[in-house]
Amino acid sequence: MRPLFILMFAAIAVLSATFGAKAQSCSVTSITGNFGSVNVLSGAAVQTNFSFTVSCTGNANATVQLCIEFNRGTLDGNQRALGSGANFLEFELYSNAALTNIWGAWNGGNAGSSYPVTNGAGVSQTLTLNGSGSGSVTDTVYGVILASQQTTIPGTYTWDHGAPYVGYAYSGTCPITSSKTNSATDLTATVSSNCNVSTTALNFGSSGASITSPIDSTATITAQCTDTTPYSIGLNSGANASGNQNRMLSGSSNYLTYNLYTNSGYSDPWTTTTSTTSCTGGANTCVLGTGTGANQNVTIYGQVPAQTAPASGTYTDTVVVTVTF
Repeated sequence: MRPLFILMFAAIAVLSATFGAKAQSCSVTSITGNFGSVNVLSGAAVQTNFSFTVSCTGNANATVQLCIEFNRGTLDGNQRALGSGANFLEFELYSNAALTNIWGAWNGGNAGSSYPVTNGAGVSQTLTLNGSGSGSVTDTVYGVILASQQTTIPGTYTWDHGAPYVGYAYSGTCPITSSKTNSATDLTATVSSNCNVSTTALNFGSSGASITSPIDSTATITAQCTDTTPYSIGLNSGANASGNQNRMLSGSSNYLTYNLYTNSGYSDPWTTTTSTTSCTGGANTCVLGTGTGANQNVTIYGQVPAQTAPASGTYTDTVVVTVTF
């Protein structure tokens, strides 16, 4: 029986050595993310989340060290950015929902140069394989279009140069470069042409019932349109118009006529318009402009011509300002 015991022990030792030599292998899925239509004029940050999965095989119940990093990809200065030709839309990737940990890359890691540039680092994780020697982990990436980019030019912006790299080993300290895998990342955002508009009130003040000379006043239209976006500003004839004649109303039937002009000489009446590059009612009957992303002020010149008011009271009207872009 003694020789038989030795042979069995030797066989067990051989099997054990063969089992321990099984190498681990990992793969990572590709990433696609879409920020959708981004309204840069709001100045607010825009967030979207996307995920990827790292799958590994190896020894049963073994622990695999994962070193996951995203390379810097396209940069605007030192900041990650989606690109549209020569234009950029800055964004960032984070590994936590609180958006405090940038998902970057180690200097000397698989992704190449470090990111962030001054303090780069990826994410270190451990994955425990099951009894069959396989396992996977799914991670969420928090992508954020950074705030305060109002001057970004409209267009479709993409970032397809920032592959996720995964270094892996049964043990070790990140970055691990001996064994690695990577896949593609495709992020997209669309900056659409857009405009915001606001106005101040046009106040002609107080007058006697008999208006013997014109009363002039001004108001301000503030237009904010995306950079390079052509626009036009038109005004309708108000809520109480008679044909094209603006009128203010007091009570149910008392009217006071007034006019709105695009120029300080009170010679170019303001009308509506439907074109972004020309005035439908003729030259100088609207205001044309090109957006910069910043607020642009336009003056409304109002005038109440000489006339006699039908009755004392407060006269008001509502005029619709239309920005076509």
